[in-house]
Amino acid sequence: MTIILKLLDEHDKMYGYEITQHVKQITKNELKITEGALYPALHKLEADGFLEVEVAKVDNRLRKYYKLTEQGTKEQASKLAELETYIKTMQAFINPKLSLS
Repeated sequence: MTIILKLLDEHDKMYGYEITQHVKQITKNELKITEGALYPALHKLEADGFLEVEVAKVDNRLRKYYKLTEQGTKEQASKLAELETYIKTMQAFINPKLSLS
């Protein structure tokens, strides 16, 4: 979910397929988010008040765009800070010599 929040913080609004493609591109295909994982996460973030949904007609089809709410922006910052702390802790665990400096 942190990845989704981060992407939506960087872009004004995105639709589901666009999110999956950005993740693949950024991670050079190392990380792939399937639709089966993405949409339940998006629905939970929306239910929790972190996302708002905007529906637009594109090529005679309805497309759902997801956008961070103010609460979602705060949650994104909090989750990113947690992730950074976790990464630093893991780096210290994996290579203690680097963490002494």
